[in-house]
Amino acid sequence: MAQALKLYYDFLSPPSRAVWLALKLSKTQFEACPVALRKREQLTDEYKKINRFQKLPALVDGSFHLSESVAMIRYLADKNKLSQQIYPKDLETRARVDEYLMWQFRNVHVPCGTYFLKGWLLPINGLAPKPKPEVVAKLVKDVETSLDLLERFWMNDDYLVGDKLTVADLSCSSEIEQLRLCQFHVNERQFPKVAKWLERVRIASKPYNDIAYEFVNQKAKQAAKL
Repeated sequence: MAQALKLYYDFLSPPSRAVWLALKLSKTQFEACPVALRKREQLTDEYKKINRFQKLPALVDGSFHLSESVAMIRYLADKNKLSQQIYPKDLETRARVDEYLMWQFRNVHVPCGTYFLKGWLLPINGLAPKPKPEVVAKLVKDVETSLDLLERFWMNDDYLVGDKLTVADLSCSSEIEQLRLCQFHVNERQFPKVAKWLERVRIASKPYNDIAYEFVNQKAKQAAKL
């Protein structure tokens, strides 16, 4: 009997959400293996045997262990574990998805991840003081520069690559949506295309979107009341 795919993840990790959603939307069977970042479970010796980098997500397929979400997506697609919509087989369309995934690291992941880390994660866990207003202003400016690039260069269709949801959308939206924990919301007047696109992604990825973002939605609402 073939061993089930295992995905080690935490919904507090944007790449984890993207891979989890890609599998769910593709109706792929896998064993869900939560790893609590807030409890630092990724730093245990046990987890180090799963992912030598001790990061999330991690994918295990039998004796094969894989880190890095983009590598996981390509591997899963080659094993026919992802739908052709989520990660297209058409050469040019797939190349466009890959183009975004490679572009994203510096232009979306870094500014959004830095704001999330300094603006919410470290302070909320007592690992750093709440950033000063001028620091927050710089973090926000970097994120807005990223959103401006998305608005101008990537928002030409309903989704990042054509008229259908792909893993590019799941990955990009995951980075941006997490900033709601920092009480950052996309300005609909400043970035109307990005705002409408985010809503399309939320709708297109239901009902799994509600599960993946349950923690983010809950904490964002609590923070808004403070």
